[in-house]
Amino acid sequence: MADMNSSEELSHTISVLVENRSGVLARISGLFSARGYNIDSLSVGVTDDPQISRMTIVVKGSHRVLEQVEKQLNKLIDVIKVSDYQDTPHIERDLMLVKVAADKSNRSELVQICDIFRAKIVDVAVDSIIVEMTGDDEKIEAFLKMVRPFGVKESCRTGIVAMARGSKGIVAPETERNLS
Repeated sequence: MADMNSSEELSHTISVLVENRSGVLARISGLFSARGYNIDSLSVGVTDDPQISRMTIVVKGSHRVLEQVEKQLNKLIDVIKVSDYQDTPHIERDLMLVKVAADKSNRSELVQICDIFRAKIVDVAVDSIIVEMTGDDEKIEAFLKMVRPFGVKESCRTGIVAMARGSKGIVAPETERNLS
């Protein structure tokens, strides 16, 4: 296990509940860029409460530096709650669409690979298929490794979304009170 004071760069998945207002995304991403951090993945969506959005940010950095970023995030007026999942058991998922070259000679082999990875074929054309794949980064990269020899024509990913396992989670303080 890494020393908590270590300057070793680790991947951190941070979940941030924010007010669902224009400009919030720019202020939060600006906080990272002002400190010279590249955001590896950023996913934003409204929660079950339309006034609150949830941002999932994946960034690399030392524990010490990410603690500072977390403190700065908490100072922003539109931020409701921040959680770093570094030491929290959690589930991460990413959605990818990938267009793979396919013809009569290799289509059945591609279908088998999709079945093995529980990927879903969402479009079929004469010379290609589009596959929808959901999973963690390791699963998606393994799938890509298997289909690259066929020829990946195009791909896009949504970015990581994450949620703590069990009853621990990131909910707005008002919701937390209502659940007690």
